[in-house]
Amino acid sequence: MIEEPEIDILLNDLLEEHGYDFTHYARASLKRRINRLMALDKFPSFAELRYRVKSDATYIKRFVEELTVNVTEMFRDPLFYKTLREDVLPTLAAKPFIRIWHAGCSTGEEVFSMAILLQETNLFHKSILYATDLNPDVLEKARKGIFSLAPMKQYSENYMLSGGKNDFSSYYTAQYGHVKFKEELVKKMVFSTHNLVSDRSFNEFDLILCRNVLIYFDKALQERVLNLFDDSLGSLAYLALGAKETLKFSSLQSRFKQISREKIWRKIG
Repeated sequence: MIEEPEIDILLNDLLEEHGYDFTHYARASLKRRINRLMALDKFPSFAELRYRVKSDATYIKRFVEELTVNVTEMFRDPLFYKTLREDVLPTLAAKPFIRIWHAGCSTGEEVFSMAILLQETNLFHKSILYATDLNPDVLEKARKGIFSLAPMKQYSENYMLSGGKNDFSSYYTAQYGHVKFKEELVKKMVFSTHNLVSDRSFNEFDLILCRNVLIYFDKALQERVLNLFDDSLGSLAYLALGAKETLKFSSLQSRFKQISREKIWRKIG
């Protein structure tokens, strides 16, 4: 089991050697994930793990991916997507152009879900989806639009519960245990690395989705990231967070109004 002082050493190595700053990530989560990785990769000692992290460029990719891994699925929490479909997107319909940012998009399931929603609400033609993540490897997976066939039954059920209007399988082709989503969906997506810990705002958005990412940050970093989102949102724009995340008790609480129980806020100040 890794000890607290050893976590400090590892985090310092990551920052100094590779530029990844995990110092404000929630400690309990970091410790759990590092211990899991040590067990999976059969490191007999902390010293050997540290050596690999410092000197093996290939291993650092795996290490960062394990620390930042987020569980994701298409149309996750269907009522959330139903609220987007019925209450949020219609208010953006009058805009000449719609910019949406998926921050911490992981392998892209939620970005493709949004693209489908936009198509079905006739807003896709004037929208652009920015999908960012700290990890370039997961972005590459997302860009390809190829996912395992196995969860598609669950995704189809999620889609229908979210108010889906079509046969979900019409959006992809299946082959050899995988599915590939239609190329036209990808044409409106821009994939880029972005570090919520250190990078700045890069545009003004009508909707930002960052779901189940803040739970891995400590309070100070949560506040910093929420301020980054505030700086990136236009007037009356929307911020969507995960089920266990909130703007309550943050310095931004008075600037936003919660519009639904599905953790969607609208900027009013």
